[in-house]
Amino acid sequence: MHFDPREQAALREVGLDTDDLEAASDLVADAVDEAAADLAGFFDGGGPYYSDMDTAHSDGGLREHDVDHLDVYTHAADLRGYLKFDRWGVPVEDGRVLNEETVELTLGDTVNDRVRFATDPDAL
Repeated sequence: MHFDPREQAALREVGLDTDDLEAASDLVADAVDEAAADLAGFFDGGGPYYSDMDTAHSDGGLREHDVDHLDVYTHAADLRGYLKFDRWGVPVEDGRVLNEETVELTLGDTVNDRVRFATDPDAL
């Protein structure tokens, strides 16, 4: 089940029973699966992609990226994966689609930041 024991106790206190908790947990998992599919689909467009990622020796402007793919998987409420650029990659934890042109990902080691990606630089 998605909810930890404290969350389960709080939800029971407001009137949810075990069936309600399981239904809510299933809805959370379904929403995460849908987000993962939407994020992977976003990066299947061929690019180029633009981001607000801070990088070493940057001028603080937007970055253009060639993205090979986003390999993403889910487990209950967790969304994790790996964003593969043309020459490097970075772990991904969590993400969401902001609109048709923009997504936001939490990038792990080497970046350690929340980064927005867009198909149009003006969307950033």
